[in-house]
Order: sequence, then C-alpha cells, then structure tokens
Amino acid sequence: IPGVALAPEYRRFYPAGEVTAHVVGFTNVDDAGQEGMELALDERLRGVPGAKRVIKDRLGRIVESVERVREPQPGEDIALSIDRRLQYLAYRELKAAVRRNRADAGSAVILDVHTGEVLAMVNQPAYNPNNRGKLKRSHLRNRAVTDVFEPGSTIKPFTVAAALETGRFRPQTLVDTRPGYFRVGRKTIRDFRNYGLIDVSTVIQKSSNVGASKLALAQSPEHLWKAFASVGLGESTGSGFPGESGGLLTDYGSWRDIQRATVSYGYGMSVTTLQLARAYAALASDGRPLPVSFVRRTAAEAAELASLYEPVLSESSLRAVRRMMELVVAGGGTGTRAAVPGYRIAGKTGTVKKSGAGGYVEDSYLAVFAGIAPASDPRLVMVVMIDEPRGEEYYGGAVAAPVFGKVMAGALRLLDIPPDDLPSMPGQRLALLHGPAQKTGGAH
Repeated sequence: IPGVALAPEYRRFYPAGEVTAHVVGFTNVDDAGQEGMELALDERLRGVPGAKRVIKDRLGRIVESVERVREPQPGEDIALSIDRRLQYLAYRELKAAVRRNRADAGSAVILDVHTGEVLAMVNQPAYNPNNRGKLKRSHLRNRAVTDVFEPGSTIKPFTVAAALETGRFRPQTLVDTRPGYFRVGRKTIRDFRNYGLIDVSTVIQKSSNVGASKLALAQSPEHLWKAFASVGLGESTGSGFPGESGGLLTDYGSWRDIQRATVSYGYGMSVTTLQLARAYAALASDGRPLPVSFVRRTAAEAAELASLYEPVLSESSLRAVRRMMELVVAGGGTGTRAAVPGYRIAGKTGTVKKSGAGGYVEDSYLAVFAGIAPASDPRLVMVVMIDEPRGEEYYGGAVAAPVFGKVMAGALRLLDIPPDDLPSMPGQRLALLHGPAQKTGGAH
C-alpha cells in the first residue's frame, strides 16, 4: 500500500509470567523499569543508545549518514539469585493455601543462610506482567518487602536466645506459667492453656506467652533490644528493593514493663516477611544478619559482608535455641505440619491478632511460620505469612506450616541437600552381620 511501511518494535516478554512477577517487575513502553528488579536495576540494565549525524530531506527521511558520534553501549547482563524451581514451588503452594483458607493475601520467602541470597519470593495476589490490560494496582504490591505486620510468636526464639545470653537461664531452667495467665500492671497476658511449671525449651515448644514474658522481664530492656536489633530487626534488609520497609523496633528507653513483656512474643513491633527471614538466617548461622541480595553473590562476597557485623548472640545460645525449635516441629509442638520426612526441621509458629483503628480486631488473624532446614547444618530459611485466613483453622501451625513443609521438601530435594534424620535401616545391620567381618571370625 503506497505510504504505508512496517517498522520493527521490540517489547519485553516475561516467560515466567505471574510466578516471578513481584521479583522481576516490568518496564514501560520506553523500556524504563517500573516495578521490581527492572526498576531497582534500571540504570545498569538500560545501557546507552548510540548516536550518529545524518542528513534528512524535507520530509524527515534520512538520505545520508555523515558520521557515527557515539557507539551504543548495551546494558549489563545481571543474574538474579532466584532459583526458578524453588520460585515455582513456593508460588504454587502459597497460591493453593491462600485459596484453600479463603485468605486475603500471603507471602513467602526462601533465603540461602550462608550468602543472604533470595532463592524465592512470592506473593498472593499476583499479576501477569505480559497482560497488563486487566492489571489491578493493588496486585502490584510486593507484600513481602512493603507490608509490615506484628510477627507474634515467631519472635520468641530471639527472646529465649537473649535470656540464655544473660547466663541466668539454661534450656532446663524452670519457668512457672501457672495458672495460664500473668498480670503486668493493668494488663493480663494469657496462654492458650495452663502449661504449669515448664522449662525454657517448653516455652518455645508450647509457645507460652507467659513464659516468654517472664524471661523478658528478667532481662534489662537494653539487653533484650540489642538481641533483637543484632539480627536486623527494625532496619532495612539492604536488598535495595523499591519500596522496602524497615519495620519497627522502638527504642528500649521508652519501654515500660508491659512493652517489654509483649515485645517478647512479637507484639508492639513490626517486620516484613523478608526482614523476618533475614533474622532467621542470622539465627541459623552465627548471629550476623547478612544484607539480603536478589543478585547472585559468591561465598567470598558474603564472608566479607559478614565481617562488618559484630554478633551479639553467641553461637552456643543460637544452637541451643535451634534445638528447642526442633521440638516445635516434632510431636507435641505447635508446628508438626512443617515436618519434612528424613530431615530435622527447626521452626516456630505464629498466630497474630490483627490491629485496626480501635485496637486489636476479634477473629482477624495472620498465620505465620518461620523455619530452618536442615537443623543439623542449616542451609535454607523460609518464612510463610498468610493474611486473614477464613477457613476452619487460622493458626500458624495449621495454615502456614503446611506450606513450609511442602515447599521445603521439594527445595531440599532439588538442591541435593542430604537428609540428616534418616532412621537406621535393618539392611545396614544385616550388612555388618554378613560382611567380611563374619568370614574372619567376627562377632555374629
């Protein structure tokens, strides 16, 4: 057709679609980053266009190229730390859990304990960056880094670690939680039921608010605050992700007894899902909170970053707390649905009352689970948060823990992380009985 010509036009296509949308983000028609890592790394990805001097006719058509003024410079090739296999696992299980529990939203994050790399980060609801015509603005929000919430009982391991650091408590030290409630000033702190006289390990296993409060009140406000701050609570994770919140950890100078008591079980402070995962990664290693990275990082780079932090919690206290957290997932604990056959899992449940304009809202909850695997030699940390579950159950151990269990089982297998809790098999004993030792007169 005279006067009509074709010109090529390039557009970004995101092959993983919804699965990685909140991490990768998208660009506008001019290829400028608008969300996610497309926005965070825009300057590095964009490159510099070339330029040349040309002669045009009166219709604006180029008739002659005179000289090249500047060579084009392509943007960087950047490898993200996200493992697409783990990302899909987390996406699938989180989406199913949000639907099954008729929840408003949910988030999940998996971190590499040793490098601080984000291996998976998903949110629900999500969006498809390849189909923005039906996009809802609220679905763009990366809740794992922007939305803060009170972490509830998932903070108790840090309270207990701080108590162990005082030297006045051991895992076997008894704490009196009778009669199942405890008055601090004019407020009453309650447990799910009366756990009686229990040791510190059982405070974690049964998730006793009364026990955690008594441990906190036996510490100075400064000591408890330093334990929380030392694992990165109350500050940004250093991820560089657009819109990230640093959460809230108020200065200990303003804490009265009731604040010290309630913060011990995760009220009166706030975190993001990513921030809580970072704190658990510190708990899983040597107590130093590595800055989180969405870009691949070597072990040497991670070690250099770790050297900038001075741990407050000793490795012996952290190991003791991790052993207590294994009881949460074992029989009799609150997080048994997070168990992964063949692996030792350390974790903690949280069931958090949501707050509104007039205070805490009845029958409105967040279900949270944070865990470490394998417990004997931690490699991965995962945090799952489900917002406003409306199914038959709303507890962290019933709603969030199963997501952890299913995703972590797949992640450990995909990453070839060997089991650390295999039972001894009869065949192993038979091999000894009928092996070479028997032929040379060995024991039968």
